[in-house]
Amino acid sequence: MSSSIGDSLAAGVDRVRNSWRWFVAVGIALVILGTVCIVGNVTATLATVFAFGCLLLAGGVVALVHAFETRTWSGFLLSLLSAVLRGFTGYLLIRYPLAGEWSLTLLLASLFIVGGMFRAIGAATLRFRRWGWAALSGAVSVVLGVMLLGQLPISSLWFIGFAIGLDFVFDGASLVAVGIAMRGMFSGRAFAVA
Repeated sequence: MSSSIGDSLAAGVDRVRNSWRWFVAVGIALVILGTVCIVGNVTATLATVFAFGCLLLAGGVVALVHAFETRTWSGFLLSLLSAVLRGFTGYLLIRYPLAGEWSLTLLLASLFIVGGMFRAIGAATLRFRRWGWAALSGAVSVVLGVMLLGQLPISSLWFIGFAIGLDFVFDGASLVAVGIAMRGMFSGRAFAVA
């Protein structure tokens, strides 16, 4: 079973091997964006809350229009309720950014912990070339999530921007490493399958 998964992933990597420059370019862009977020962590936190609120508000308006366009549908009431809830949540994030920062801090902490665990375990299980970078990226995300929960509520003022920036930097570094490894895979197998 693990051999077929490894073979499937090796075939997928072989298909995108010629795109290694994109991996490196996106990785460098993430490192630069992450550095900007780390330096301006309070601003990045407020921008994140504001952007998320605007997206929810816009999504609520679109969903509200959709609900009234399909009002003869049996799920109209559920669609309407979903649109109102989405739009109201967006309004609250824009109107009360400090409460929004605290709420998003909880969501980000869970994202970092769960996503980091999956990334680290997946990299350690698949053991593709330079898998250690992806595993390290996952481990750093888990540590960030735990730190974030431990420092609430003060951390919600600045840590969202800092954590997103740091996660971008490590994700970017892992993409650069994978891109460089892909460039070097002109012969041999991409994965060591045990």
